[in-house]
Amino acid sequence: MTAPPVRASDAPDVQEGPALLAGLADGPGLAAHRRRYGELPRPGLDDLLGALARLRVRGRGGAGFPFETKLRTAAAGRRPVLVVNLSEGEPASAKDTALALTRPHLVLDGAVAVARELGARELHVVVPTERPRAAASMRAALDERPERLRAVVHTADARFVAGQARAVLELMAGRPNLPVTSWQPEAVAGHRGRPTLLSNAETWAQVGRLVLVGERRYAALGSPDEPGTTLLTLSGSRPRVREVPFGTPWCDVLPADWAGRPVLLGGFHGSWVPWDALAAGTVSVDSMRAAGTPLGAGVLICPDEPPAAFTARVVGYLAAQSAGRCGPCRHGLPALAAAVDAGADDRAAELAGLVTGRGACAHPDGTARLVRSLLALRAGVRAGVSS
Repeated sequence: MTAPPVRASDAPDVQEGPALLAGLADGPGLAAHRRRYGELPRPGLDDLLGALARLRVRGRGGAGFPFETKLRTAAAGRRPVLVVNLSEGEPASAKDTALALTRPHLVLDGAVAVARELGARELHVVVPTERPRAAASMRAALDERPERLRAVVHTADARFVAGQARAVLELMAGRPNLPVTSWQPEAVAGHRGRPTLLSNAETWAQVGRLVLVGERRYAALGSPDEPGTTLLTLSGSRPRVREVPFGTPWCDVLPADWAGRPVLLGGFHGSWVPWDALAAGTVSVDSMRAAGTPLGAGVLICPDEPPAAFTARVVGYLAAQSAGRCGPCRHGLPALAAAVDAGADDRAAELAGLVTGRGACAHPDGTARLVRSLLALRAGVRAGVSS
């Protein structure tokens, strides 16, 4: 199996933050958590849905889908299932691992608060194989919880696609932890056909903090259009996890030794962004999506090697990590990897177009996004040289 260009870390450098990561010195235990936040309130489903909509709380797994929409959809069904997904298949990401190690009860408070409002009877927690410390911390936190809510822990495979929603549902059903074609959203028909509210650890932690501190305190950070904070993973020999309010200038976030170099924003399914373009902007889901460089899961990589060489290694890894269950993954991604490795830009552009929108999951689309961004970066460099 092709090794990832960035290795998954079970010991990230978690830095003090203004909200989710405040008070790290208190430790991860339930007693310290309750001293900081108090007992978990019962907000009421309608009030919670309203607050989530007004604050524009979105999923932090990469797609940025409104959490209020998912919750409202699941609430309309019969006996919903809740899933906390910490599998974090992206090797370069460490934010869910950071929360598992330092703030597991904030994550669980979000899930428990929603479970109470939905009348859910069980909570599924998916932990990663390759990050045993994070998995052990979540199990310890579950043992501390007083709620009468059946908790089931599942261990995801060490694969890039293992954290994809349908792959998680396959794991929960006792089948191979690989994505399959889905005709309905998980919130409509997920685990055993029941509505399933599946989100990653940061999303649940954001919900937990909102329930604990209230809408006004939650909105005190961030911008008027994008309230709150987000977690970022700055890749390196030891990844750093930082929490920043939306609207923070990127020049206040990016390490000084990255200056002048292109940055891969969004991880292995992300986009290359020239330094000047990134440093001139702010941390924003909306503006970065509009620019065609989505924030994704908040992973930033600035490798020592040239972008073309790094991208070739990433695409080779992604091709080997696919489920191999559809044509774009089984045949398209290996061909795309070969074209990128050979520097055949025209062929790579053609293949990226062929695999997009045709896979059983979004894995080919994300890989094609990465390749297109490299081609755009190279074209920009050539244009700059020629002018």
